[in-house]
Amino acid sequence: MLTTSLSDFRKDIKRYLDKVTQNFETIIINRGKDTGVVIISLAEYNALCATQKELSSSKNESRLDRAIEKLESGDSFRKKLVMD
Repeated sequence: MLTTSLSDFRKDIKRYLDKVTQNFETIIINRGKDTGVVIISLAEYNALCATQKELSSSKNESRLDRAIEKLESGDSFRKKLVMD
C-alpha cells in the first residue's frame, strides 16, 4: 500500500497508476485531516464487488462459512472433475 499527497500524485500520476495496474498496489491519497481517496485496480475492484455480492445474502454467507469449517476440520473430500 502506498500513501501520497495529492500534489505528489499529480507530479507522477503515470508512475503511480502503473504501480496500481502492474503490481496490484493500493494508493491512498491524503486530502487533509481524516479525508482521502483510495485508488485500486479494476481487477481488485471487481473482486471486491463479487465478494460483497456473495456475502450480501445471508444464505450464501452461511454456505460459505460451513464450507470453510469443513475444510478446516478436514471433513471434506476430493471429487474428480468431468472434462469434455
